[in-house]
Amino acid sequence: MSYQVTIEPTGDIIEVEEGQTILSAALRQGVWLPFACGHGTCATCKCQLVEGEADQGEASPFALLDTERDDGKILACCAIPESDLVIEAEIDVDPDFAGHLVADYTATVSAIETLSPTIKGLTLALDRDMTFQAGQYINLQLPGIEGTRAFSIANAPSNPGRIELHIREIPDGAATGYIHNELKVGDEIEFSGPYGQFFVRKSDPKDVLFIAGGSGLSSPESMILDLLESGDERQITLFQGARNGSELYHRERFEQLSERHSNFTYVPALNEPTEEDNWQGFTGFVHEAAAAHFQGKFADHKAYLCGPPLMIDAAINALMQGRLFEKDIHMEKFVTAADGAKEVQRSALFKRI
Repeated sequence: MSYQVTIEPTGDIIEVEEGQTILSAALRQGVWLPFACGHGTCATCKCQLVEGEADQGEASPFALLDTERDDGKILACCAIPESDLVIEAEIDVDPDFAGHLVADYTATVSAIETLSPTIKGLTLALDRDMTFQAGQYINLQLPGIEGTRAFSIANAPSNPGRIELHIREIPDGAATGYIHNELKVGDEIEFSGPYGQFFVRKSDPKDVLFIAGGSGLSSPESMILDLLESGDERQITLFQGARNGSELYHRERFEQLSERHSNFTYVPALNEPTEEDNWQGFTGFVHEAAAAHFQGKFADHKAYLCGPPLMIDAAINALMQGRLFEKDIHMEKFVTAADGAKEVQRSALFKRI
């Protein structure tokens, strides 16, 4: 059994299978709705139910308040149709967004690398090519673990038969614990993708800056590699933050890229360097490194932020103090299950990725 869902104001009609969410069906049929977390905690995919009945699924009470439920609001990533529906969504697709179809894949683990004491690098060989846009992510299905887990793609789209991921182990995290301690080279793994609307606006001539923390380096790494491979001539600056030298992974890779490309600048920052680090670079938080480098003036740039919520919030404040505002700031927060309820409290200024 399936149901028809009409999406206004575009008039797109999708077929949703029994038990399938509206968002899943839309992405697999090339219809892009606004979304971010994909599991009912961020409220980005909130829509108005105009006609029909739907099960709210696992929508967080923080992301979808009781009063909103009473008013017919739903989250597309959780809502499961129980009849034909008409919904109304705030659709604003950027012309630079490629909108590749989401599909299911099987991959073989071809390499597992220790990038830092807390982060593993995972390389997957796909059963068939997956076209994706730099900055997007996949949803992994892990054996014996309920639900899927989202991880950003770290390699450039120029090799569609391979996926690289940077995965930080979360304390008491079942999925990341499995990846760090049980997953082996040669294992098969299922995933779907590509997801996400975090991407470089290539048509915008402004210079580009990236601010990344922890495993949040993954999306910027994919974006930067893609820009440099394509011969982009804008000035590109990466600020990478870590606690100490052992957590500052891929430093040599970016130093080599900066030597080969005159338009790429790499600025690493450590906020708690150890004596063993013999650190000569910037000491402080990564947003402070960005402010120091640009002398607090960020106008005429496009900024892409990726990392934990506290880093993102601090970077936004620094950028806005430096006269850079919403239309030129794009972000992807790395939110764990423990962050779920807090994530919906983000600034109302930032509704888009």
